[in-house]
Amino acid sequence: MLKVQEIRELIKLVDQSSIDEFVYEIDGSKIQMKKNNSTTIVSQVSSFPQEADLIPAVKTVPAAQPAPAVQVQEAALETGKAPVNEAAVQANLHKITSPMVGTFYASPTPDTDVYVKAGDRVSKDSIVCIVEAMKLFNEIEAEVDGEIVEVLVKNGQLVEYGQPLFLVKPE
Repeated sequence: MLKVQEIRELIKLVDQSSIDEFVYEIDGSKIQMKKNNSTTIVSQVSSFPQEADLIPAVKTVPAAQPAPAVQVQEAALETGKAPVNEAAVQANLHKITSPMVGTFYASPTPDTDVYVKAGDRVSKDSIVCIVEAMKLFNEIEAEVDGEIVEVLVKNGQLVEYGQPLFLVKPE
């Protein structure tokens, strides 16, 4: 069975490639991805029903949508600095997204410090948060080297599959 991170990488590769359809089958599990103009459709069939709850059976993932510039503008208003070019700034930021539906936790336990906060530097294998799904605590890695620009969710908040959690300025 593929891990969620591996499936996310496959989605990125299929989305960036010129192929229109991708099918992967192993040990009774099947992953099928089809591109349809600006949409990538991902489906997974598994013989393990509890794992199917972690990854939606059919999920439509928009291909390369520009992120809203509202978050950058709000951050600029809070700091009192005007953004130079919101679209350019937003285009250079990497979004760390939730690989599953669950509860966002900013720290490993309630009485410890958060993994990261705005201004912290991270490497691609740095743990930035935990997403709990079905009593499983999944550590989420940064995926890129850079600086955390903004934390987009609050501790204990429910998050959706693909929801942006952090904005990172890559190095």
